[in-house]
Amino acid sequence: MASPPFRSRRIVVACGLVVAFMLVIVRLVNLQVMQSAELTVKADRQHQKNVTLEGARGTIYDRNSKVLAMNMDVPSVFGVPASLGNPGATARNLSPILHVKATELEKKLKQEKHFVWLARKLEPEQGRRLERLALDGVGVVMEGRRFYPKGPLLSHVLGFAGMDDRGLEGVELRYEQYLRGEKRAVVLQRDALGRAVFPKGLNEEGAAAGHSLTLTVDEVIQYIAEKELDEAVSRSNAKSGTIIVMDPKTGAVLAMAVSPRFDPNTVRALAPDRWRNRALTDTYEPGSTMKTVIAAAALEEKVMTPGSMIYGENGQLSIANTVIHDHEKTGWMTFAQMIQKSSNIGAAKVGMALGEWRVFDYLKDFGFGDKTGIDLPGEAVGLLRGPRQWGKRSLASISMGQEVGVTPLQMVTAVSAIANGGVLMKPFVVSEIRNAKGQLVAQTMPQAKRRVISADTARTLTTLMEGVVTNGTGGKAAIPGFRVAGKTGTAQKVDPRTGAYSSTLLVGSFLGYVPAEDPRLAMIVVIDEPRGEGWGGVVAAPVFRRVGEQVLNYLGVAVDEPVKLAMAGLES
Repeated sequence: MASPPFRSRRIVVACGLVVAFMLVIVRLVNLQVMQSAELTVKADRQHQKNVTLEGARGTIYDRNSKVLAMNMDVPSVFGVPASLGNPGATARNLSPILHVKATELEKKLKQEKHFVWLARKLEPEQGRRLERLALDGVGVVMEGRRFYPKGPLLSHVLGFAGMDDRGLEGVELRYEQYLRGEKRAVVLQRDALGRAVFPKGLNEEGAAAGHSLTLTVDEVIQYIAEKELDEAVSRSNAKSGTIIVMDPKTGAVLAMAVSPRFDPNTVRALAPDRWRNRALTDTYEPGSTMKTVIAAAALEEKVMTPGSMIYGENGQLSIANTVIHDHEKTGWMTFAQMIQKSSNIGAAKVGMALGEWRVFDYLKDFGFGDKTGIDLPGEAVGLLRGPRQWGKRSLASISMGQEVGVTPLQMVTAVSAIANGGVLMKPFVVSEIRNAKGQLVAQTMPQAKRRVISADTARTLTTLMEGVVTNGTGGKAAIPGFRVAGKTGTAQKVDPRTGAYSSTLLVGSFLGYVPAEDPRLAMIVVIDEPRGEGWGGVVAAPVFRRVGEQVLNYLGVAVDEPVKLAMAGLES
């Protein structure tokens, strides 16, 4: 039997153990129940890292489903500084592969962080070299990078996306909300040694891709336009050039070419001026192509008929202490001949017969001084002052295409209204939007803005414009087997040094549509500052012919048969 002192000690020890056990229980309850949520968050912070990845950007197709812009999976490399033993050595190994200075990489790898991006969206070969190195604390994940398989083709319309997969120019910018992929937060796990491990199946279970776009542009027509434009700009030593090909009945853009071009895959070294879409951002004085609108107004208002006589003043007309010149000393001529010969004096007299407000109203109705509303960013409104701001010579000047600023897009949209029977259409470049499952999200339907002239006026004016090609200044735009309606334009540019019109800085253009009786194509060709002969009939009309001939053949448009035309003439 134990002695009383020994029994007392056992009781004390037992009580002490019970108290200690109770304290442990209380502590466990506090940790497991009371502080469970807080401790779980702390644990997650130590063992997990949230990284936001984004679904692939939507694909862009031409009207025939040819891929124009797409995403490619390319490697991005990250580091886990906490698991690195020698950041300096790791940085030196990575530097020649990533093409980043070792000092910059070492600085990142020495940060007190559990995750840092070292380089993103690399070339595939760089990723393969990184995998062969198998560096501790360095990992690779696949991300989407924008790729343009056709290179410079349609670059000014497509624009481009930046390193963060955000659209920066063109269609990529305008339709950013549809093209961008869905964002998804991915939890980056770390093992017991602190090394980063991406969840298995990450790439297979990625965020949803963005919507795809189908353009109205035809890859083949675009190629023809760019090829002919580049050759014309080179041949004439011009500063730049623009071609727009449009379906005049719908307003759908079939091609929009700007020279010089750029490759959207490599834009970092280029100045912003290079990727500006001059077809809709740059304004110029249209010169004689504006006479088509003045002629339309005169015919619609019955101020003129094709046979109306106009006196050409033998090539000189004094207005407001200035002299308007024609390149030919012409006496009496018909209104039709005035259009064919592109008489400045005749156009000035027609404008004066219409009066300031009617000229202004028709210019506004045809879309000048306003944006066309095309679904591309950066469109300019041009320049069209109200009659109250005009000088004494302004009416005459505007009637022959001076003192007014237009874009190539505004001009081709206006001539399309003549081609389609008198209705101004809203131009567009995107026809369909589909989600990642191929389901139709939105579709663009042709949109008529307003009727600007009657169908009868449009038919009459078409006949007069055909005369420009058969008997006038636009002979070099003639396409064998087709009736072409068009108008030449040659405009002097203002010399920035003198503030006066230059005799050497010119803009040569040709505006027209074909076949004249049932137009499939409306087109404008603008050559900016050609050296040598700068007349629109010399530098731009031949380009219209070459593009039109190839595109009509590509579209399978049948030529006019002389026998049928002769029979039609007999029947009438």
